[in-house]
Amino acid sequence: MLQAFLQDYGYLALFIGTFFEGETILVLAGFLAARGYLDINLVMMTAAAGGYCGDQLWYFLGRRKGRQILARKPNWEAMGEKALNHLRRHPDIWVLSFRFVYGLRTVMPVAIGISGYPPLRFLLLNAISAVIWAVVLGYAAFHLGAALEHVLEDIKHYELWVIAALIIGGSLLWLWRRHRNRRLS
Repeated sequence: MLQAFLQDYGYLALFIGTFFEGETILVLAGFLAARGYLDINLVMMTAAAGGYCGDQLWYFLGRRKGRQILARKPNWEAMGEKALNHLRRHPDIWVLSFRFVYGLRTVMPVAIGISGYPPLRFLLLNAISAVIWAVVLGYAAFHLGAALEHVLEDIKHYELWVIAALIIGGSLLWLWRRHRNRRLS
């Protein structure tokens, strides 16, 4: 059942998940690739594409209506101002690295759009960053899955528990962020 679901919808779910956020679903997909349910190369390509497309959308929204977007959520507005300060000092470094900084994944592309950062330059550096992110995180999760297989030996008995733990952990992290953001608003 899991295998059939993943064959039919696994890469689509990965694309959608990385379009909106990414880390948790990429880690889960990397683990599933280690278990043989998905291909690690397709996982990394799909994750890079999803993350890239999501960031491009936020960047262009930032160029058009960035201040309005940030003003809707006070904590986003504060993070956006921090992001703009970082961008003024080292714009290319931040474009290449923002997806590796916890909590800036959505706000940073909006801030980059507001800053007037050149669209073609963002297109290129965002692509490079998305590929690096997908490869690093995808391989890390893949090797974590392989290591768990060696530690647990007969991982087939535990894989649903590991998958459930990854989903629950990711969901709890998402709920915690959401609660924290509402409290700050």
